[in-house]
Amino acid sequence: MGVSLTETAAKHVSHYLESRGKGVGIRLAVKTTGCSGLMYVLEPVDEVQPEDVHFASQGVDVYIDPKSLVYVDGTQMDYVKQGLNEGFEFTNPNVAGECGCGESFAV
Repeated sequence: MGVSLTETAAKHVSHYLESRGKGVGIRLAVKTTGCSGLMYVLEPVDEVQPEDVHFASQGVDVYIDPKSLVYVDGTQMDYVKQGLNEGFEFTNPNVAGECGCGESFAV
């Protein structure tokens, strides 16, 4: 299945990488934290790692380490602005629950 980006998310990522002046894409990973157990981590990719799994969506290259892929496979990333708040939202079919603050999730 992989990971996909909405057009809005892809534009945001592309603009970020352009303004940064370097980067071949973004890395989506998960780390253990928060009250529900897992949290999404996004970072620019300057150098692809040999173990990275690669997906392309809306012209953006997305890299995921194999350990994180089992938690995020099938996820769609969107970039949303609501009032003064803005950020990425993840629609992840693997999520069984989320904490009340929305910072972490469980599978």
